[in-house]
Amino acid sequence: MTERSEMTESGTLLVSRGIRKRYSGVQALRGVDFDVRAGEVHALVGENGAGKSTLIKIISGAEAADAGAVEVGRTPLAAGDTNAALAAGVATVYQEPQLFGELTVAENVFLGRELRRGALIDWGAQRRRVAELLERLGLDPSLADERAADLPVAEQQLVSIAKAFAHEVRVLVLDEPSAILTDQEVQTLFRVIDSVKAEGVGVVYISHRLDELVVVADRVTVLRDGEVVATRPAAELTVRQIAELMVGHALASRQVSRAAPAADPVLEVRGLAVRGAFRGVDMALNRGEVVGLYGLVGSGVNEVARALYGIDPADSGTVTVAGERRRLRSTQDAVRAGVAMLPANRKVQGVFASKSIAFNISIGHLPLLSRLSVMMDRRREKTVAAEFLERIAIKAPGVQSLVGTLSGGNQQKVVLARSLVERPDVLVLEEPTQGVDVGAKDEIHDIVLSLADRGSAVLTVSSDLAELQRLADRVLVMREGEVVGEFPRGASQADLLSAAAGGSEAEETTSLDTARAAITKEVP
Repeated sequence: MTERSEMTESGTLLVSRGIRKRYSGVQALRGVDFDVRAGEVHALVGENGAGKSTLIKIISGAEAADAGAVEVGRTPLAAGDTNAALAAGVATVYQEPQLFGELTVAENVFLGRELRRGALIDWGAQRRRVAELLERLGLDPSLADERAADLPVAEQQLVSIAKAFAHEVRVLVLDEPSAILTDQEVQTLFRVIDSVKAEGVGVVYISHRLDELVVVADRVTVLRDGEVVATRPAAELTVRQIAELMVGHALASRQVSRAAPAADPVLEVRGLAVRGAFRGVDMALNRGEVVGLYGLVGSGVNEVARALYGIDPADSGTVTVAGERRRLRSTQDAVRAGVAMLPANRKVQGVFASKSIAFNISIGHLPLLSRLSVMMDRRREKTVAAEFLERIAIKAPGVQSLVGTLSGGNQQKVVLARSLVERPDVLVLEEPTQGVDVGAKDEIHDIVLSLADRGSAVLTVSSDLAELQRLADRVLVMREGEVVGEFPRGASQADLLSAAAGGSEAEETTSLDTARAAITKEVP
């Protein structure tokens, strides 16, 4: 932390003063002042709906402020003009990769700003430059010729960052850059950030993963309800203090004590396998029990979840739900068996952003909510949606509100509501709080525990060890496609991580591991 606290004494690169923005009667920003200095990482944090995304859109030229101004290098930035922002050296990398799947990596990186030799595109020069950028990010340079659609999502995100670095950058805005990256990839990202800081680039870093701020940030600005409530050196703030500034009150202890559920298996899995992904998986979930499933990238945990919901059916093994043997060859089979799922990537697999809350909750439940299984009963659809709006505290004006206008946490609640419409016996949660703020995370945790208290069996796949410690009555750990351990409530993060890593890997400690160990002591 001390190394990162010694900020460059260079001047300020970007200044925004008195930024105000209003949407349909909602004041998103209320006179926000924010600046970025050369060679520093300035973290911007706040709950969903605090105004972070709106401020970033204004800085990057995607939106125009109602009042206030943005200056880059003491030159006013044209409002609502992304090209002007790019020309001034402001580059933004968003949480979801902004790539064209059918184009190669090299084509994506230089799309719209191609390198030319005369009137012709210099394909060779572009490819060489992209290969250099990929190598700098710890990626295989040969990926330059790969289709973007063929890359894993994590690699697509790093390619988006390479795209920003391909041009002259003075201020780099990273919006949740690590949300879909592994810890190893996050460490690579941090090394890249260190290198651009050394070149005098200012970095705006937005993240819900507050443990990262201890490692990467020099200053932290906290937004709440569209206003700046604090801007301080990161060295002066603990993660708990940042979280309390975000929510506006002291955080109570979130430890959970639950009586062990009775032995009443509602889900029994025996010898489940998918070739190339996992093998010989045995597990049982009792009614009213939350079981965690944890493993590092490539361990097979996500593939197990997808097999149980019929997305990628198992090649062998048996699944018994509520005492009845089931063949889960499709998602329809899973729903009929009483299995529901909350997917990890809500924006791709979960929500229809341009549709209403009512539509998003009812979609997939036509037989239950229709007349004669043909036409949706709109009155019943709205009634069911309104019930969930109140039951799981979805913050929205009404059921006809478009899901795309909601915060990330409320979008996640909408997807969760959809999975609960038919009262499933088994609920599979895949990264249930990925990309949501600390307040929404607590709300979703409370909902999950409430569902278990009402008798649902919940399987939670999460890469967040603190989340599993809070939710799970037991945690199953997978490594290289097999279940290698089972741990009771109260097991330490070190025990879970060691079992997941195995061998010498468990002995390796990263800066994130060190930060998380400190945070575990700091936050009850």
